[in-house]
Amino acid sequence: MTSELRGQVGSAEGFDALVHARLDSCYRLAAVLLGDRAEAEDAVHDAILRAQRSWISVRDGRAAPAWLDRIVVNECRDRLRRRRVGRAAMAAQPPNDLTTRSVDAASAERAALRDALAVLSVDHRVVVVLRYLLDLTVDEIAARTGTPAGTVKSRLHHARRELRAAYDAAERQADR
Repeated sequence: MTSELRGQVGSAEGFDALVHARLDSCYRLAAVLLGDRAEAEDAVHDAILRAQRSWISVRDGRAAPAWLDRIVVNECRDRLRRRRVGRAAMAAQPPNDLTTRSVDAASAERAALRDALAVLSVDHRVVVVLRYLLDLTVDEIAARTGTPAGTVKSRLHHARRELRAAYDAAERQADR
């Protein structure tokens, strides 16, 4: 993809090639960050429109995928902040009623992880998703979020601690 883009940076064909190559990844990223597939579709749509308006400013085709991911992440951040999703808002939501339904262990694990992710702040959720869903390095996350690598490391450290605490709390509650 990057070799295709080198000669097409700033052109409509180059933008189309970038979007075609990254669309599924952008949807997956937005769906995990937002926790809602329909809102993820809207977020990716809005991010692509925003990206299209500033595509002319992209100078390096190799950086274009990270540039597009950054726009998607920022759109998701904006949406999460507008929804005021944070620790307090997520804590007010009723917990999943896994004990009254018959679910298999893998489904319960996914639900517990999803609930633990919901407890994280927007910035912590972003770095966790980029690191463990997209398997990006700290430097790649820094490029996609516009954050220094040291800040990314710190956010990952604190986010993992919060995830573990939330996951353990859910486990203790399920044992009751």
